[in-house]
Parts: sequence; C-alpha cells; structure tokens
Amino acid sequence: MKKVFKTIGWILLLSLIAIQFFHPTKNMAAGEQPNAITNVHSIPENVNEILKKACNDCHSNNTAYPWYTKIQPVHWWLNNHINDGKKEINFDEYANRPLRFQYRKLEEIIKQVKEDEMPLESYTWVHKNAILTPDEKNILINWATASMDTMKAHYPIDSLVRKKPQTPVTK
Repeated sequence: MKKVFKTIGWILLLSLIAIQFFHPTKNMAAGEQPNAITNVHSIPENVNEILKKACNDCHSNNTAYPWYTKIQPVHWWLNNHINDGKKEINFDEYANRPLRFQYRKLEEIIKQVKEDEMPLESYTWVHKNAILTPDEKNILINWATASMDTMKAHYPIDSLVRKKPQTPVTK
C-alpha cells in the first residue's frame, strides 16, 4: 500500500512539473483599441482609475499579470476567469456591440456594483486595492447612469431597450 501512495505521489509531482511548460496565451493587446468604450462614452479620469484597478484585468484586452500566474494550474484558472469576464463585457470591444447590448451592460454595471457582485470576491482576495469604497461605487454608478442618459438623448429608446411582449388579455 505504501508503494502505491509513493507511485501516485511521483506521478502527481511529475505531472505538476510537466504542466509548467504549457501556458495559455496572455491577454495583452498591443496599441490602441479602436472599439474601446472610451470611443463612445466620456470617461472621467476618476472613473478610468476605478476601472483600471477593479475591472480591466478581466474586462479588457489587457491584463496585468501577477507573479503567481507563472505557476500552473493557476494561470489556466486565471485565464478562465479572464475569458468569462470578457464574454460578459469587454471594455475594449464595447463599441463593436449593438446599442442594446451597450445600454444593458451599463444597467448591469449599476446593478452589480450596488449589490457588491463586482469585482468578484475571488479577485479581491489577492487584489485588495480592487475593493470598491462606497464613494467609488457611487462614482461608477453615477457615471453609468449619466452614460445611459446620454444614450437615451441620442438614440430612440426602442433601439436601446427591447420591448417586452404584451400578453393578450383573455376573458
């Protein structure tokens, strides 16, 4: 029995060493991002700083990778979070999406910030500076609300919000 555990231990150790040579492509885009949210919405510097520290690692085309991502399987796990985050909203591809999507994502930002759903708790364990203060939350919420108001002023509401189907009244 002792020999079985020793063999399993060696296999696990060799597997851990072997996977160190396989890393996913890093989320790092070069140059300007032509579809960035900054090309369609005015983003004040204080909002931009909040987005940089709490959002952009998972919701943009550029992630600041900490030292521990050089260790597998941590890099795979982190890469999965980044891919999931970019599927939800990618601030560097925001302008490339339909107006309804853009408007809905601003609504979701407001909701998730109010309900402390973002940034993820698993992100803030290591990135303590990403924890949003009440003032930072208000700044983000006010910016998103103002951006939604600007969209409403420039576009017909039916291009921003999908009408809910009316159910027929039966008697």
